Amino acid sequence: MEAILKKIRVDVSPNLYFKEPFSSDLGVLIVREGSQMIQEIGIELFTFKKLAQRIGSTEAAIYRYFENKHMILLYLCAWYWAWMEHNLVFATSNIKDPSERLGIGIRLMVDGPVYLENEYLDPKLLRKLVINESIKGYLTKTVDMEHESGIFAQVYRFGERLAAIIREINPEYKFPKTLVSTVMESSLLQSFHSVHLPGMTETKHEGSERFQFFYQLVFKAISNA
Repeated sequence: MEAILKKIRVDVSPNLYFKEPFSSDLGVLIVREGSQMIQEIGIELFTFKKLAQRIGSTEAAIYRYFENKHMILLYLCAWYWAWMEHNLVFATSNIKDPSERLGIGIRLMVDGPVYLENEYLDPKLLRKLVINESIKGYLTKTVDMEHESGIFAQVYRFGERLAAIIREINPEYKFPKTLVSTVMESSLLQSFHSVHLPGMTETKHEGSERFQFFYQLVFKAISNA
């Protein structure tokens, strides 16, 4: 199973790019080195000029693939959530108990993907990038237009799969999508806090404490509905 996932190139919305990055060697360099640079220096300091210098190309060549650095960030975040969806599907494929499947989903949200090898992009690097940068991708004035274009489809699909499991467990629970999106966003923020703002959390960057917090939060919310 891991060997299969390793070779998968996930699909994201074509509205995120002008030209599919993995259709050429240059496009591959743009997204691989771009993701590394964004994680290293942050989206604020990242520019196409710096990326062009790093990969030995030109800014004009990069603009043939992406409209701007904001779209590269959204592309990488979409790629991450599409990868997370594959992880969820593969990790729960032979499990009938919805509570067990939901527990796996919570673990994925809190700790990141189970399958950490991919020939196209590095899931471990994307996890770090999403923790540190993803919130900057959608708290913008253009988010409504981007939503209408469907570029957040991968986030929605991952969340909807988990919401469907919650409905299996308790069809009467009224807020499955709200609960899932709360855990998706909060678990990323808690990972960020544990490293950069430790006064905002009791949980450590690694270990089971954060998982236990969100596991109890989700299952108590469902059972008390």
